[in-house]
Order: sequence, then C-alpha cells, then structure tokens
Amino acid sequence: MSCLLVLVNCVILLLFASDMLLVSGNRPPAPVNVSVMHLRADSATVSWEVPEGDIIIGFSISQQRQQGHTQRFIREVNTTSKACVLWDLDEETDYIIQVQSIGLYGESQASKRVHFRTLKKSDRFLSNSSNQDDPAVEGLDKSRQLQTGEVIIIVVVLLMWAAVIALFCRQYDIIKDNDSSTGKDKVKPSSLASTPEHCSGGLLRNKFHPSLQSINIIEV
Repeated sequence: MSCLLVLVNCVILLLFASDMLLVSGNRPPAPVNVSVMHLRADSATVSWEVPEGDIIIGFSISQQRQQGHTQRFIREVNTTSKACVLWDLDEETDYIIQVQSIGLYGESQASKRVHFRTLKKSDRFLSNSSNQDDPAVEGLDKSRQLQTGEVIIIVVVLLMWAAVIALFCRQYDIIKDNDSSTGKDKVKPSSLASTPEHCSGGLLRNKFHPSLQSINIIEV
C-alpha cells in the first residue's frame, strides 16, 4: 500500500513539473533595448523592443524610486504598443524600471533594470524640441491642430456672412435711392398740371400768341 502511495505522488510531481516546463517554454522572451526618452520634471516615456515570432498581448512595467521601497506597476493588455508614458513623477528623482511582455501563456522574465533621473521644472522647456515622437505629445498636437482648423473654418464662415450682409445693404440703398428719385419725378408734373393759373394762362397764350405755343410745348 505504501509503495502505491509513493508511486502516485511521483506521478503527480512529474505531471506538475511537465506543466511548469510547458508553461515556461511557451512564455514570451523578455523585452530588449529598453530605453527612457523625453524626460521631463514629472513624466518620461519608456520604449522597448520585442523579439519576433512571439505573440504579445500586452506589457507590464514596474517603477520604483532608487532610494525608496514602494513599487508602482503598470499593466496593459490587448495592445501591441511598445511604449508607455510614466506620469506623476517627482522632479530630480532617480527611478528604476523593468518591463515584462505578456503572452498567451503568461508573462516573460523581467528585462534588465534601467535607471533614469527626472529633470527640474525649469528645464522642461529644454526638452520640448525632442517631444515630437512622444505618443502623448503627438496626441496633444493633433488636438491642437484640430482646434485650430475649427477656428479657421468659423472665421471664414463669419467673413462670408459679413460680406453677404454688406452686399445686401448696398443693394438695398441703391434700390431705395432709385425709388425716391422716381417718386420725385412723378410728383413734379402733377403739381404743375393742377395749378389753374398755369392752365388758364397757357390756354390764353396759346390763342392770342402763337409764338408762345412753341415755348409751352418745349416746357412740357
């Protein structure tokens, strides 16, 4: 009976060891060429490379102060990104980071330790020229470009509306001036025709002074 128990225990240990070897054999390799760029007073960008031929579904980053014991872990899955922005860092502080790849059967071994030091707040403007490849800065640039384009479109539309309104006012003034001048021309002959003296005098002058007839005709 004791021999049977020993045999069962040996089989269980062998199965467990084979499972461990299988899982460890299917784990992805550790990331390589881990580097820190775009250093600022409160942030930094970590980038790395993954050997080809392995299915990677995410990454994990451990962040720790060089003079401290607390660690911060950043874990993301369902992504093929090979860069991550570290936020809420302290200025002029030394940090140590390690990166792990996440595969279908678990996480890889941790990469080599990488040390970096954040900048002063007064030095953040010196690093602006090297921020064009930063994913976070790139997203901000795109949003700024989008806002600038929207402002330009709004200004163009307002200018067009102003031009249309100015043209309408000008045409309206021209039409109003034409109507007023036409009304004056119509009122003047009617007032002359309604004067009795002018009519009677004109008739008498037409009868007795033929020479005045031509003058009246010219006046009309």
